Amino acid sequence: MNILNQIRDPDFKLSKSAQKVAAAVLQNPEQIIHSSIAKLATSAEVSEPSVIRFCHKFGCSGFPDFKVQLAQSLAIGMPQITRGVDENDNLETMIDKIFDSTHATLQLTRAASDLPSIEKATDALAQASSILFFGLGASGPVALDAQHKFFRINTPVIAHIDILNQRMTSANLTSRDVVVCISYTGRTIAMIETARIAKKCGAEVIGITSPNSPLAKECSIVLGVDTPEDTDMYTPMTSRIAHLVLIDVLVTAVALKRGPQFSEHLLRIKESFAETRIKAD
Repeated sequence: MNILNQIRDPDFKLSKSAQKVAAAVLQNPEQIIHSSIAKLATSAEVSEPSVIRFCHKFGCSGFPDFKVQLAQSLAIGMPQITRGVDENDNLETMIDKIFDSTHATLQLTRAASDLPSIEKATDALAQASSILFFGLGASGPVALDAQHKFFRINTPVIAHIDILNQRMTSANLTSRDVVVCISYTGRTIAMIETARIAKKCGAEVIGITSPNSPLAKECSIVLGVDTPEDTDMYTPMTSRIAHLVLIDVLVTAVALKRGPQFSEHLLRIKESFAETRIKAD
């Protein structure tokens, strides 16, 4: 039974405060997956500890985990989102499945976003002497996109998508450097070993990967992306989009953290492109 059905179950005994939380959740579950614990507590007219106890009542480790379970329950109600592409699908059905699956993945990723971890990652990136992005296979283009985005923040940045380069570079890192390891499964041996080398050298290691994966255990900060994507036949698609969005979140957060003067720096970079483009009519 999914968590929405459990909340609706009249035989599931709840305290008065838990009933208030349940009513607030059922009133607009889509909004709850984007909400904070403080907003839900205010809406339900209960304390934040009451919301946490409510989450524990349904077997969740906390509010972020509850939001993930809730988002998954909503996805179950939309079969087109949870089904993979089938060889018998026509073009229109295949297109619908890919767009809907990507939308569902972004919803799940947003619901699972851990603000303290994002804040820690932002602080580390903002203070780094150098930033390195590591990705292999389908995660390689994500690492290259991250290099392109972070190049503008005025900190030395480079992406490595070659195993040997990743290992050699990691062995030369210090506590002033930050490494971002990107992996959908978090089970690629080479990436796990690279993260271990970087951490041993004192570098801050951020993982954009599956929570509780072997790679996540080697990272000091984990930005978890846990999506029900079948990659047995097709390369990762929806998870890759979620990784790209997380990169956008991080680079924007770093830019905002540096304040108004940094906006002027970004504007100068933008203006430097003007002569390379034909002016619009």
